[in-house]
Amino acid sequence: MPRDGQSERKNDELLKLRDAALQLGISFPTIKQWIYRKKIRSVQTVGGHHRIPQSELDRLLFRTRGRTEKEREQVVRRVSGRNQLVGRIDSVRISGLMAEVRISIGGQQITSIITAGSAREMHLKPGQTAAALIKATEVMILRV
Repeated sequence: MPRDGQSERKNDELLKLRDAALQLGISFPTIKQWIYRKKIRSVQTVGGHHRIPQSELDRLLFRTRGRTEKEREQVVRRVSGRNQLVGRIDSVRISGLMAEVRISIGGQQITSIITAGSAREMHLKPGQTAAALIKATEVMILRV
């Protein structure tokens, strides 16, 4: 599908501009300007229409969502924790009383185990924008 010869990651979904703008919480004219200014990478179809790879949205989600305090309140409920990472839900697996939710944030994955009831109550589905709230008493460092 890419006209310019760029190879896309396998299974990297290409989104229409309106859908990409909605996920990023920006307007259609803004995403067009980002394409022209090369702030966001797009590929063109044979017909010349721009499409945004899902991996590009994943890269930008945490930068665009909740940039100001007012915008952050709209994305995430007010809580005392400041370690809030916004990304896209990759998968939701419900089994018995528990649910495994995987969120892609800036090319990285966070997995959370929550109750099945909570996952159903929030209507969590792959492709939705969600935030991971990190609350821990200690952080371990591993040298890689």
